[in-house]
Amino acid sequence: MKAVVIEEFGAPEQAKIQELPVPEPGAGELLIEIAAAPVNFVDSLVFEGRYQFLPPRPFTPGKGPAGTVLAVGPGVTGFAPGDRVLAMAEQGGYAEQAIVPARDSFVLPDAVSFEDAATISLAFDTAWVALFERGRLSPGETVLVLGSTGAVGNAAIQLAKAHGATVLAAVSSPSRADEVLQAGADGIVDLSRPNLREALRDQVHELTDGHGADVVIDPLGGDIFDAALRAVAWRGRVVVVGFAAGRIPEVKVNYLMLKNMEVSGVQVSDYRKRMPDLMRRCFGEILDLAAEGRIKAGPRSRYPLSDYARALSDVVNRKAKGRALLIPGNTDL
Repeated sequence: MKAVVIEEFGAPEQAKIQELPVPEPGAGELLIEIAAAPVNFVDSLVFEGRYQFLPPRPFTPGKGPAGTVLAVGPGVTGFAPGDRVLAMAEQGGYAEQAIVPARDSFVLPDAVSFEDAATISLAFDTAWVALFERGRLSPGETVLVLGSTGAVGNAAIQLAKAHGATVLAAVSSPSRADEVLQAGADGIVDLSRPNLREALRDQVHELTDGHGADVVIDPLGGDIFDAALRAVAWRGRVVVVGFAAGRIPEVKVNYLMLKNMEVSGVQVSDYRKRMPDLMRRCFGEILDLAAEGRIKAGPRSRYPLSDYARALSDVVNRKAKGRALLIPGNTDL
């Protein structure tokens, strides 16, 4: 099988596509034929050796592939060869086949394609945990989604709407408004307005009759986090899922006391390790919503395995249209 192999950390182009023997699944594992694998921003940190969880080298990167079960390891129940699955593996996705943990794999409904599943992977589960486990979002509450045109932001908009919340989507430019409105947003917050510190709060208060946002989902950090903190309602909850804007912000905790506010974070891979039953409920709901057409996996850009470095560059530089997917079995893309 062909696989991208990281032998030394560095630029993605330094890794090589190698021909490796097809592995056999061990206890608790599945061997899958990968049909589609998402390319995530976090993969760039893995290639560079800057991610907090790194397996011993050499290894194949790539989280959350979708594909067909080829073989089932000892002690595994509930799966059989031929099953279509989404596998929330921490590595192995940049390949034609992969060994994945059975407990983190989910059988796909017939109405959910491999590409849809890979597009959902690591975006909708992150958004679900941020919204409903950390943010405790209830029907009728208002959520402000920062980074709303990204994969997690789009997922957060759709899931919040499916649960009966009001959604405000923050966009970098008014030209991006249509795409988040199509995803289900009820109102737009324009981050390009002068004096962001005041302008963000003013827009949120105008859209909520002065109430503020009950929940904020933040994959950005930086100055945008600082401004959004001022737009949170009394007893509001801010959930940090990333720092795509670059700067990791700091919080003056007296401000949290004044507004009885919470700030928490999500590292979704920890939930897979520590709370697998919760994640099974999470994916059960997400895949059911997708099968019913109540959420849409969204647009995607397709790349052959040989173009993994270009796909990752497009993700990092925000050039990919929708979610970037590797399609290992297609060399004609």
